[in-house]
Amino acid sequence: MRKSLNRLTLRQMQVFLAVCDHRSYSRAAEAMALTQPAISLQMRQLEELVGQPLFEYVGRKLHLTEAAEALQRACLDVLGRLENLDMQLSDLRGSLQGQLRLAVETSAQYFVPHLFAAFRARHPEVSLQMAVVNHAQALKRLSVHRDDLLIMTMVPADMGLEFLPFLDNPIIAVARSDHPLAQRSGLQLQDLTSHLLLVREQGSATRAVTEEYCHQKRAHFPQTLELGSLEAQREGVIAGLGLALLPRHAVRRELADGELVELPVAELPLRRSWCVVHARDKQLSPVAQAFFDFVRRERGSLTALAERFAQRVQ
Repeated sequence: MRKSLNRLTLRQMQVFLAVCDHRSYSRAAEAMALTQPAISLQMRQLEELVGQPLFEYVGRKLHLTEAAEALQRACLDVLGRLENLDMQLSDLRGSLQGQLRLAVETSAQYFVPHLFAAFRARHPEVSLQMAVVNHAQALKRLSVHRDDLLIMTMVPADMGLEFLPFLDNPIIAVARSDHPLAQRSGLQLQDLTSHLLLVREQGSATRAVTEEYCHQKRAHFPQTLELGSLEAQREGVIAGLGLALLPRHAVRRELADGELVELPVAELPLRRSWCVVHARDKQLSPVAQAFFDFVRRERGSLTALAERFAQRVQ
């Protein structure tokens, strides 16, 4: 190992990973409670130790060089091993302590806090760092082992992943209560195609799975409007912009309040499962393993919880 890397500090690793996460010196400085000049100085010193540039600007956007991507993987590995050591030492003392780094796809963000609350009731000294991402971002994070576990749908078969399906994720058609289709019964998916459909951004699992399903059913929507998040879709439907195909869990409050209605489409709901996922060759931390085992054991009660959510909006 080159001698210069011996001078690499844990603090530099943490600052570097913050810049990688935020793709911005100023946002990394805010997250680390440092000044932007301090971040810049740390990164210049780190580049000197590595002997190669770590970042480059294309337009006004910060990109990682190949050296930075290699360093990112190494830093995540080093810091992850230290976290695992801390958890193992806590385990030896008879208590489970540490942080669970969890990435969840957008459609799961409404249920996961309830899931973690049930887990934390048994392990009160465990904390949570949760990132909400779309499907494409989830796959990228998996490739660099950014998180302990991910919760996602559409688990790819070619990435060597261990996954556990644990909860149904029904996707339904929703409209505003005064929409012309809201008063109709016995709808077919084809009946929706003459109306404007609000869709998620490219990279969204919900968009991918609904587009594939509609293609299979030969239901083609000539009019679509792309909105950048599930929340924007939901608000767009409430505003009267059009229809949307959304996870039922994401709109349960709006359905209960009468702001939205679930359209009685014969081919819906489209059912997919949320899965808890990790790389097959990844050694889980004690906290991550405990959470994975908890989900495995409690699948029955999680389904019952989801059914209670559904009953509240009927």
